[in-house]
Amino acid sequence: MSAEPTELADERVYLAGARAALARMRQQTLATEARGGDAIAAEYLAATLHRRAESLRDDPTGTLFFGRIDQSDPQAGAERWYIGRRHVADQHGDPLVVDWRADVSTAFYRASRAEPMGVTLRRRFGVDRGELTAYEDEHLSDPAEVTGDSRIVASEIERPRVGPMRDIVATIQPEQDEIVRADVATTVCVQGAPGTGKTAVGLHRAAWLLYAFRDRLSRTGVLVIGPNRAFLDHIGAVLPALGEVRVTHTTIEELLESVRVRAVDDSDVAVLKGDPRLAEVLRRAVWSRVREPTEALVVPRGSRKWRVPAHEVRDIVAELRTRGIRYDAARQMLARRLAHAVLLQMERSGDSPDDRVQDAVARSTPVTRYAKSLWPQLDPRHVLFDLLSDPVELARHADGLLDPRERELLLWTQPPRTRGAARWTSADTVLLDEIAALLNRPTSLGHVVLDEAQDLSPMQLRAVGRRCATSSATVLGDIGQGTTPWATDSWAESMTHLGKPEGHLEVLDRGFRVPAAVIEYAARLLPRMAPGLGAPVSVRENPGRLEVRAVGEERLLESLVEVVRKACGEPGSVGVILADDQVPKASTALTAAGLAHLVLGLDHGDTSEHPHQVLVVPARVAKGLEFDRVVVLEPAAIAEAEPDERTGLRRLYVILTRAVTELTVLHTRELPAELADSPDASTAPTHATA
Repeated sequence: MSAEPTELADERVYLAGARAALARMRQQTLATEARGGDAIAAEYLAATLHRRAESLRDDPTGTLFFGRIDQSDPQAGAERWYIGRRHVADQHGDPLVVDWRADVSTAFYRASRAEPMGVTLRRRFGVDRGELTAYEDEHLSDPAEVTGDSRIVASEIERPRVGPMRDIVATIQPEQDEIVRADVATTVCVQGAPGTGKTAVGLHRAAWLLYAFRDRLSRTGVLVIGPNRAFLDHIGAVLPALGEVRVTHTTIEELLESVRVRAVDDSDVAVLKGDPRLAEVLRRAVWSRVREPTEALVVPRGSRKWRVPAHEVRDIVAELRTRGIRYDAARQMLARRLAHAVLLQMERSGDSPDDRVQDAVARSTPVTRYAKSLWPQLDPRHVLFDLLSDPVELARHADGLLDPRERELLLWTQPPRTRGAARWTSADTVLLDEIAALLNRPTSLGHVVLDEAQDLSPMQLRAVGRRCATSSATVLGDIGQGTTPWATDSWAESMTHLGKPEGHLEVLDRGFRVPAAVIEYAARLLPRMAPGLGAPVSVRENPGRLEVRAVGEERLLESLVEVVRKACGEPGSVGVILADDQVPKASTALTAAGLAHLVLGLDHGDTSEHPHQVLVVPARVAKGLEFDRVVVLEPAAIAEAEPDERTGLRRLYVILTRAVTELTVLHTRELPAELADSPDASTAPTHATA
């Protein structure tokens, strides 16, 4: 028998032993009796044991480890470590598999022949339905020696996709691992071109932080913010697969939704409401509600009346306004400061009041009524309603900040008769959140992962920054994929609005997901839509397939059915991406042809449990998704649906880079000039006419 099959057989025996050990660990957890000092403690312990047991459940479709490193240390001797998604120990507590997040696993991802980190051999395993099928060895001490299957990493990256995003623990690259393991106190901004794995890196960073700083983050929480619900559904399985289930996923709209959204702003109004100057307008509007005292405070107590003159109250109010605390905190302090002024008068008259007297005075009706008249309690909706409905009020607070045309844009053209009838927009919810933060300090979470951050307005970034004001963030995005009218052109500016100007910028430009033929075609748009932004480079061995086909208008849907039917004959997912208003016609044509599919953004239900091979994707929800084969219909219609040319081209760039294996473009109208021309025949796409 050859050495290689023997090696593989030995590894399979080791895997069987690790599976048995994991089953024993889970059984021991299930057998542990939840005893506590009281019923609540016992219930908490039971819940903890249940979560522990669920994390130890074996997945027969996967393997417990995907790699191995052999290390040689002059003092410690030779050591061997198997790297997997979770820690598995034998009955003596010795590790059979170490968690990919453990310190010892770092060498698996970063060791190289230039810096071997004590690693003599790195082994990667090929896996199929839970079985080890192959292995690849790198002998870091002997560059000339490579054994086993050299395509394991490439095969894992290119494996067909159906259902939600998978984790990438088996294929994390050294530059990605540097970001994943950045310290919890470090805010990292990742500029990542399509297919560079920036979303996966952000999620794996969250998983690593929860492992390395479990106690701190389990108390303060981790939040993942994505661009839309379809995107969150797509990535929702990654962290649970890594053993982390207590992470909240939300969109920016859901995060800030404090009122029912019943209207939509015009683009220019929405851009203005996202402008950072609005923060100062709102600050002025809030603090203008504090009134100057014109009368003295009079407090009857017993047979005497104590009087605090208006000028003294004015000094107290002025001092509170300059302390840099929130509006409501200062409002609550005012009554105690007034009571303290009364106590000083009592002491000067010979009395000896204590803290109980001060508390009683602070709670007395004369003091609370007087304090409320100077420092009223505010509701964010009332403040914003008054600002948007009253031109005098807006002009007063926007003086020197907004010009007359901008103030006119902000004002409601037909102000609601009552505050309850206001038709709030999504942009208004951001302003309401800003006002709420002026009133009370929001809770800061342990860590925030913000994806597609290039699409957030400055005011939205301020809102996210408040959720991690005392902690760190992982900011992910691509300036080239900015598709909102307020999309950023500068990460430095965005990080300043987020409140993290010290954030460390990392650039990922090696594309592992998008094949070369596709990324080079899409990158033709970059000089026109994002000058100065470097083009990504695909490192895939498989160049992929690209076909650009011009068809007659009457044959567009017929050609779509033809391409999708052919794609369904291959393994993996199929994404049909088109302008939003074309979705119904395309869906109807696919249904008539007997091609089952799901329409993202319209169909409901858990798509992860019942995955469809074919997904029809409106252009507005395509960002962040990936499919083995993508069919793009009528690029011109997709671009024209956006408010301006730059945004339209960026939307098209996003859509063209969703393919992992194959991209087919069907069009009846002229393509953008950059996509129609093929100056370099060696990289030109296949053009066809039907």
